[in-house]
Amino acid sequence: MGTHAGAHIVWDWNGTLFHDNDAIVGATNAAFAELGLAPITLEQYRTLYCVPVPKFYERLLGRLPTDTEWELMDSVFHRYYTEHRVRCGLTRGAAELLAGWRSAGNSQSLLSMYGHEDLVPLVRGFGIEAHFIRVDGRTGPSGGSKAEHMVRHLEALSGRVEPRRTVVIGDAADDAVAAGHVGARAVLYSGGSHSRASLEGVGAPVVDTLAEAVEQAQRMAA
Repeated sequence: MGTHAGAHIVWDWNGTLFHDNDAIVGATNAAFAELGLAPITLEQYRTLYCVPVPKFYERLLGRLPTDTEWELMDSVFHRYYTEHRVRCGLTRGAAELLAGWRSAGNSQSLLSMYGHEDLVPLVRGFGIEAHFIRVDGRTGPSGGSKAEHMVRHLEALSGRVEPRRTVVIGDAADDAVAAGHVGARAVLYSGGSHSRASLEGVGAPVVDTLAEAVEQAQRMAA
């Protein structure tokens, strides 16, 4: 896509472009079952979820999980999720929005806390990889914040995008934190891991559709 100095979107994957709420909640409940915790509903998940993930578990356990408990729950979560993600698809209208943003001469990239080796073939399988100038998944242990990953992501795009004209579109408070960490801005989508009420306290614009998110990003990056 060449060199860019215009508006740039950094997209989140899980819960934003990839509509995987059911698989996420199912995997969470499978992990909870290992410690004898009762299952939770999607709405309970969206109200309580936070990053780093061990803090989310603390809200339900009343304490932080031990290292052994965390490793067990994390392993079960990822095994269940890998089995059930195949029934999930892109969020409605996502492919068209990606194509439209690219056709308008803007750039976009993808940064996810989903493991890189699993993310890339999944994105490729939906036929949308060409819309991005870079695709990065998480490297290293799971459960942390996106902020440091965002630093490396934008450093890799140095000279191609400007942080002040970059907007992060994601479904979690941590996406806004990561954006602020690099001098970018954020638009938060209410259809993923967080409820609208929990997102509205973050300080970034909150929208109910990805189309609204792109419109907001265009204005913010102008």
